[in-house]
Amino acid sequence: MPHPARLAALQAIQQRRPLDCEPVEPLADIWASDVFTLTRMKNFLPKDVFKAVRRVIRDGGKLQLSVADVVAQAMKDWAVAEGAHYYAHVFYPLTNSTAEKHDGFIRPRGDGQAIHEFSGKLLVQGEPDGSSFPNGGIRSTFEARGYTAWDITSPAYLMRTANGVTLCIPTVFVSWTGEALDKKTPLLRSNAAMNRQAQRLLRLLGNENVAPVNSTCGAEQEYFLVDTQFAALRPDLLLAGRTLFGAPSPKGQQFDDHYFGAIPERVQVFMQDVEKQLYRLGIPAKTRHNEVAPGQFEIAPVHEAANVATDHQQLIMTVLRSTAKRHGFNCLLHEKPFAGINGSGKHVNWSVGNSTQGNLLDPGKTPHDNLQFLLFCAAVIRGVHCNGPLLRAVVATAGNDHRLGANEAPPAIISVYLGQQLEQVFQQIQRGESTDSTSGGLMRIGVDSLPEFPKDAGDRNRTSPFAFTGNRFEFRAVGSGQSVAGPLVAMNTVLADSLEWISDRLESEMGGGQTLEQAAASVLKLVMDLHGAAVFGGDGYSEAWHREATEERCLENLRNTAEALPVLQRAEVRELFQRQAVISPVELESRYEVYGEQYVLAIEVEARVALSMVRTQISPAVQNHLCNMAMSLQQQQSLGVQVEDRVVHQLADLHLRMDNHAEALEGELHQVHNGDTAASMNHCAGVLLPRLLQLRDAVDHLECLVDDDQWPLPSYREMLFVR
Repeated sequence: MPHPARLAALQAIQQRRPLDCEPVEPLADIWASDVFTLTRMKNFLPKDVFKAVRRVIRDGGKLQLSVADVVAQAMKDWAVAEGAHYYAHVFYPLTNSTAEKHDGFIRPRGDGQAIHEFSGKLLVQGEPDGSSFPNGGIRSTFEARGYTAWDITSPAYLMRTANGVTLCIPTVFVSWTGEALDKKTPLLRSNAAMNRQAQRLLRLLGNENVAPVNSTCGAEQEYFLVDTQFAALRPDLLLAGRTLFGAPSPKGQQFDDHYFGAIPERVQVFMQDVEKQLYRLGIPAKTRHNEVAPGQFEIAPVHEAANVATDHQQLIMTVLRSTAKRHGFNCLLHEKPFAGINGSGKHVNWSVGNSTQGNLLDPGKTPHDNLQFLLFCAAVIRGVHCNGPLLRAVVATAGNDHRLGANEAPPAIISVYLGQQLEQVFQQIQRGESTDSTSGGLMRIGVDSLPEFPKDAGDRNRTSPFAFTGNRFEFRAVGSGQSVAGPLVAMNTVLADSLEWISDRLESEMGGGQTLEQAAASVLKLVMDLHGAAVFGGDGYSEAWHREATEERCLENLRNTAEALPVLQRAEVRELFQRQAVISPVELESRYEVYGEQYVLAIEVEARVALSMVRTQISPAVQNHLCNMAMSLQQQQSLGVQVEDRVVHQLADLHLRMDNHAEALEGELHQVHNGDTAASMNHCAGVLLPRLLQLRDAVDHLECLVDDDQWPLPSYREMLFVR
């Protein structure tokens, strides 16, 4: 019989039923119904005002305040008609979370009445308190002023909760002195930098009509669902986002029977609820399925413009968490909530393109003849090779460290997978030839009733951190709880820098008398000669690759955040972001300090939670069990029964070991902040985490020996398999 608290949780879960499903509404009736879209703007705004707004969204530039006044009035009228009385400037501080300041539309009048009011000035600019958000030393605590500014390229939307409706306006967040305190500002700058360099190269290739180039993103979000009854009994899940203790379940994911299996009814109702809300917000959720680990699932949207996709990614995480509670679940977005089974990532599918030349990373049917694609793909190869450590640094978090390189996610060594077809093309280029490319052919299954269908020219490689997947690259190392903004900023910036490098060399070669085709062939060969070491199509999990990558190819293996984050302080990284006008040196240093502090605080919280659980829950349970066993042995001996006391001694030894590890952990915890950010991170990675693992080992062994009715924590078996 389980511990009384666990038994009560199990009984409550068994009584749960899926929430009643609302009738499925036609997609056309609900799609983007809570978004102030361009179509909706057109209906609300005068023709000249709408054209001015559309021009700024499409081509950039500044919106006149008089135009903003008209937009604000229309936006307010629409929101109020939908039940909103408040608006919020929504922004994304350096915490991977979403922040919002709510203000009312209300303005009291002198006659004792009040009216709704919203001006262009209020739409364009807000002023939250800037002192309570992490800034990495940019501002002193007493310097509190910070500004939000309307991002016209990301549409406003309505957020509906049980407490009412709020008009949400996506914004950037900057300090009084102008530095970016958020993730959106550098993203917009990086897209502008990539656009400048992409347009330059496209014109060098002979294109006269070149529309603005934008990056696109489609992020596959993985997550776990645990019943709230269980989560409430796990302080580690509630406070640290992951289980700090837990013996493995006899059955885990070893049968591969959860991946793409039938979705449990209660979970599917939850998913449908999530999707309905996302559709109302104009978020194109496309795919849902069971993931590899029990209790793990995925939702994936269609690609969108990177800036909008980033905002939508934050909304997806918000909706997942809030909707899960309504269905009796806790949605876990930590990268490794359970030891011994797969963790969760957020595969970021990334490409670049425009309305005139299309997807610039689409190879077409004959990639060896597609000069435009080859040059853009070569720019990616060079960018990854030159900046692999930076790409590792932007996915460095305490949670993601548990996942990367653990034979379930890409290794921490950043390489590029091109697939058989493209790898052959670039090998031919390096040899000074490019004559053909492998075609996919037809897939013949050998069953007459099944159709033949075209197969891809190359297989996928799940061990690659940066893989080409047909017409885009998939950055698979991003953590499930992260904002995708940081990875997108890095990818856009390194691409912009490599496009500039390629354009410079093309101009130089053509200035020396070469034709465009000759110059391109020379530059492509140079890229492969200098940067082909980043291309790898084998098993990224193998020890042989790790040796080859680090010893022969000189690729860095930054195993944890303490090793990866200092990359942000390297001169070449600072110069890269400064050269492309994406992140200033001051802003970059602040990000290093903020992300370093977040890493330290995450591990510090884990250590404190672990100590609390050991002393207030686990140790009392073990002591009770020891007392019960000692009494039982004494009674049996009094009856003359020969008894074996080996288990009692084993329990006592493990309990002593647990106490000793807890005491050692507490002692090391006091040393966390003795030094600068680098010293604190190294102490956490090199001392606290090993201590936590030692403590966990003792506790997990105890869980396997203590009577089930004494153990207070829901087990892995219960949390992963009871729905």
